[in-house]
Amino acid sequence: MQNDKSSVNEMIEKAAKGKLSRRKFGELLSLTGVSLTAVPVFAKPTAAAEGEEAFYFTWGGYDIPELLGEYYEKHGAYPDMAPYASSNDGLAKVRSGFVVDVMHPCNANAPNWVEAGVVQPIDTSKLSHWEDVIPSMRHIADRDGETYFAPMDWGQTSITYRTDIVEIPESGESWGILWDERYKGKIAMIGNEGDAWWCAAIYAGIPFDEIDTDENIARVAELLREQVPLVRMYTDDMTSVEQALASGELVAAMTWNSSPVTLKAEGVPVAFASPNEGALTWVCGAMISAGAPHVEKAHDVINSLLSPESGRFLINDYGYGHSNKKSFDLVSEERLAELGLSRNPEDILGAGKFQIPTPDIFASKIAEAYAEIQAGY
Repeated sequence: MQNDKSSVNEMIEKAAKGKLSRRKFGELLSLTGVSLTAVPVFAKPTAAAEGEEAFYFTWGGYDIPELLGEYYEKHGAYPDMAPYASSNDGLAKVRSGFVVDVMHPCNANAPNWVEAGVVQPIDTSKLSHWEDVIPSMRHIADRDGETYFAPMDWGQTSITYRTDIVEIPESGESWGILWDERYKGKIAMIGNEGDAWWCAAIYAGIPFDEIDTDENIARVAELLREQVPLVRMYTDDMTSVEQALASGELVAAMTWNSSPVTLKAEGVPVAFASPNEGALTWVCGAMISAGAPHVEKAHDVINSLLSPESGRFLINDYGYGHSNKKSFDLVSEERLAELGLSRNPEDILGAGKFQIPTPDIFASKIAEAYAEIQAGY
């Protein structure tokens, strides 16, 4: 992809129209070699304070009217919005002085935003949909008895595999598919350690609250080294992975749950595994900026994001889960089954493994180790 202004602007336009998912926006932007600080939409750090509406700072693909219907009904306008490529990029921008009202990090990163002092507690009494939030999610990022994080969307990292090629044993689906010698040279792994390392830890049976010990870091590293001869590609580019699965170049790949939705729509015979060991579960949600100029409207943004109608869109169009349990009642049983979801989302969440915050030193260690493993060391 050419690193030019027109290509970047085209990606921003697609993201704003919902044509790029948040992950895909980040992937493509990184390929251009352009940092988010160079994207024109972020040019003025006081942009939010200049408008009358709340300012929503979110992933590309989430800055769309379909998620903010209730806000529009109340105020006659949509919030101002801008996309970022990752939680770390978003946090860096806010810390540098970019004035916003609502941000959209994920649960594994939320404590970093709290510790950085860039967020304030949410007054859940102002959220009419709060009591409909799935109970197991409602307080996953609370701090000192305060609610800083309103969970909205969730999904899983697991294995997308060709059902006409991969043989599943009677014992059921397992992460072992990605270590199966029969599929040597036809396996793909996500290239970033933020997903791959944790999923390998699940396969190794390592509890997440012990994942950062030196002993367990060595265990996961050895497991990933054993896998290297089997792997055809390490990549975060899900479009390439999906194309390779469709052609048969790959038969199994670590993906996010949007990939099987895309492939099934194209008629490719795939399934998204529910590993016996558990899938990696992520949850993203809304936080209010410590310097929010429109605190009341910030709560209205969050309430709109938590509405059943917003959830219906995320489930039906993006294939992700939603935190409002009533959202699932608005989607047909057939569609939920097609997406690998359930009328009772706790059925899926209970079988997954929630990623948890870890020390920065752990992140540095596994980033270095995984890079070396991919390079063959």
